[in-house]
Amino acid sequence: MRIHSQEHIAFSTNRAQRNATDIEKTLLKLGSGSKVAKGIQNASGLAISETMRAQIRGLSQAQRNMQDGLSVLESSNEGLNNVNNLLQRAREMAVAAANGTLTDQDREASSLELDQIMESINDTAGKLEFNTKKILGEDKALILQVGANPGQQLTIGNINVSTDKLGLDGASIATQKDAEELISKIDKAIGVVGGHLTKVGSEMESIEHHLTNALVFEGNLTKSLSLLADTDMAGEMMNFVQQDIRQKGDQLLIKTVNSNLQDVLSLLK
Repeated sequence: MRIHSQEHIAFSTNRAQRNATDIEKTLLKLGSGSKVAKGIQNASGLAISETMRAQIRGLSQAQRNMQDGLSVLESSNEGLNNVNNLLQRAREMAVAAANGTLTDQDREASSLELDQIMESINDTAGKLEFNTKKILGEDKALILQVGANPGQQLTIGNINVSTDKLGLDGASIATQKDAEELISKIDKAIGVVGGHLTKVGSEMESIEHHLTNALVFEGNLTKSLSLLADTDMAGEMMNFVQQDIRQKGDQLLIKTVNSNLQDVLSLLK
């Protein structure tokens, strides 16, 4: 009968414990799908992966921010087109009122319609909102966070198309002279609205450009994070099988040694 020394037993026991720890780590990777599920396994890898994950989530939120910004601009575009149509109608009425053939009754009826047009312009400026923020009646610019980090912002210029800002307060066609003056005022207002429409279009293009960049950057970061953190399932399964075989072998050896020792002790009695 071969009697194994205490050194053999200690070696096998230590190796069995190491195998048990390795198996636990492998099972954690297989269960979580991540190579860096615990910082103790790969502290630097975990720190890097968490930084990348924060950037990815930040970029995802920035894309939602930009989608909101596009919604604001689309609403602005619709509102501005509505105001432009109202101004075109008001100009048409002013041109008609500048004609000397109109009677006082004609002017009175036209004045009522003109007042309604001005009221509609102010309604559009004062009531068109996005998330309680006025879109066409605001004197404060809108700041969009378009990236995952500080300083990555885009400014949407303020737009105010109230009759006061358009220079149309007190618009009148009560007399032929009033109508002539109003034509010039409306022309200036149409120019202002046209400028706003051009600016809105430019800002939409800028946001779409930033949105595309953020989408591409997020995709690249996600791929990099996957390479860094995701578990190689086939490789880890192979590790698990090898570790399991070694552990069972060590356990069998320890059991055999203990059994032999018991036999020896029995013979010595």
